[in-house]
Amino acid sequence: MAHAKNHDYHILNPSVWPLFGALAGFVMLFGAVAWMSGGFTVLFGVVPVAGPWLFLIGFVAVLYTMFGWWREVVIESHVGDHTGVVRLGLRYGFILFIMSEVMFFAAWFWSFFKHAMYPMGPMSPAVDGVWPPVGIETFDPWHLPLINTMILLCSGMAATWAHHALVHENNREDMKWGLILAVVLGAIFTVFQIYEYSHAAFGFSGNIYGANFFMATGFHGFHVLIGTIFLLVCLVRLQKGHFTPEKHLGFEAAAWYWHFVDVVWLFLFAAVYVWGG
Repeated sequence: MAHAKNHDYHILNPSVWPLFGALAGFVMLFGAVAWMSGGFTVLFGVVPVAGPWLFLIGFVAVLYTMFGWWREVVIESHVGDHTGVVRLGLRYGFILFIMSEVMFFAAWFWSFFKHAMYPMGPMSPAVDGVWPPVGIETFDPWHLPLINTMILLCSGMAATWAHHALVHENNREDMKWGLILAVVLGAIFTVFQIYEYSHAAFGFSGNIYGANFFMATGFHGFHVLIGTIFLLVCLVRLQKGHFTPEKHLGFEAAAWYWHFVDVVWLFLFAAVYVWGG
């Protein structure tokens, strides 16, 4: 009884995941730098660094860390460790994570607007202050970009439908179809963006417009892919009987993330495609 728990906080057991995840992230980033810079050929005489191999090893290790760590979080929820106080802390943590993502995208918007208003420098051929730079043929925002905007907004509405079905109606069948629709539309968005990239009249390197365009929209596309996986995992968990109207933090976080992706795309569409084009 001396060690009985008399509070609502969750005292975590020692875990290998923080250390393993940090090492996996280091290997992935080190491998990426070595791959892109054509650096070392062999690390410690054993591990090949030339090419993508070290990066791929680290990437797989990062994915395994995410799977194992989040699996333990789900198990903690099922055994009752996620009390109201713990769930509140997790919500605060996820909000801070989204705020960090907002600042990440703010950097790309800052770069785009700076070079649009002051298009001078070694990477910008617009010596007369022309934006986009001379020779850049931009996308028409009212064709595929507008279609992709509607697709992503409809996907966000489907996720909201799924959330309403669970929380307000406890209707797991409607929640299932809402998640399916959100996942399918998210995948279609990704396919259309890949198609758009394949028909771009400008490249990533050689001009600041292309660099900003592909970094901003490309990172957003990566977030769409991650968000689609989040929603797909929620769909699998729903099929396994997870989530109740009272306890659905994992799905709630995925829905928050998905709506964040929607909002970022609206700003990208307005700033990069419409105004910047």
